[in-house]
Amino acid sequence: MLKQTPIKRRESTKIYVGNVPVGGDAPIAVQSMTNTRTTDVAATVAQIKALEKVGADIVRVSVPTMDAAEAFKLIKQQVNVPLVADIHFDYRIALKVAEYGVDCLRINPGNIGREDRIRAVVDCARDNNIPIRIGVNAGSLEKDLQEKYGEPTPEALLESALRHVEILDRLNFDQFKVSVKASDVFLAVESYRLLAKAIKQPLHLGITEAGGARAGAVKSAVGLGMLLSEGIGDTLRISLAADPVEEIKVGFDILKSLRIRSRGINFIACPTCSRQEFDVIGTVNALEQRLEDIVTPMDVSIIGCVVNGPGEALISDLGVTGGNNKSGFYLDGVRQKERFDNHDLIDQLEAKIRAKIAMQDPSKRIDLLNTHND
Repeated sequence: MLKQTPIKRRESTKIYVGNVPVGGDAPIAVQSMTNTRTTDVAATVAQIKALEKVGADIVRVSVPTMDAAEAFKLIKQQVNVPLVADIHFDYRIALKVAEYGVDCLRINPGNIGREDRIRAVVDCARDNNIPIRIGVNAGSLEKDLQEKYGEPTPEALLESALRHVEILDRLNFDQFKVSVKASDVFLAVESYRLLAKAIKQPLHLGITEAGGARAGAVKSAVGLGMLLSEGIGDTLRISLAADPVEEIKVGFDILKSLRIRSRGINFIACPTCSRQEFDVIGTVNALEQRLEDIVTPMDVSIIGCVVNGPGEALISDLGVTGGNNKSGFYLDGVRQKERFDNHDLIDQLEAKIRAKIAMQDPSKRIDLLNTHND
């Protein structure tokens, strides 16, 4: 029983990264970045496909050399998700990956060098309908801005971003998105707030170098949650020192928690106490793993006792409320006569979830109420 978000999005222009719209009224896109060596084509392709499997809308690939650009050509031929090439300084690499079908260029115009080189990249992007992402990072601000502000500040990040924006404006190119990332939550949040007021283009959100899987997820949820709740942000990347697949999962979890975008099962589960009548934690962990392939949005409540269980089940698509030996089962907020054996709860609940999803496809329609997992 998914609810609509009360958040009003910031108005922005819409661009396309491959076939994925970013900005405007498009869903907030979730992306990640490969951490394999790009020249290892097989490993990079395998990682991109793993990211696709968990729902990545866009994947970024670092292309630091011409050898990597040649590898990018082979990678692009073997995957379906739109690819962004991450390029610094060498404009020739940008021209080469454009030739090989890149879907977006992550390159700061001001870092390319001479005016003729900047124009060559922008003209190439325009001719091939390739958008550009301007990516400002607190850790790599221009030296004059470091001297002017003394340290990275929101105003410094904004000024850096607007320098690059001015170049694209001067060259009459408006198909771009911008990020102003920092590892400090408050610095990043305030920088994005300032940028959101200064331009109309889409914003790419991220807390850069956020940390390991747990700490990075928390920091990203806090920072991006603040911005998203204010309607700021059109695409996001969670930066974790972990498997990139986890970045996609955390990204969708953040959007799901704000009712902005749902993908897969939203488990509502109690933290457990001595009242629990079955192993709630083990049940949730097992179902999360078993149901990773599910993309249909659905609220499933798994509560270990009757204190909060019935109330949560009433507002869930499926709900289980712990009882002595057998647990109550709710479907679309209605208590069912059928009860689940606590010793076989995981199999039974998985069957019910898959059956409900299958009911949406007439060719796979199943009588949910009569589906038992004997």
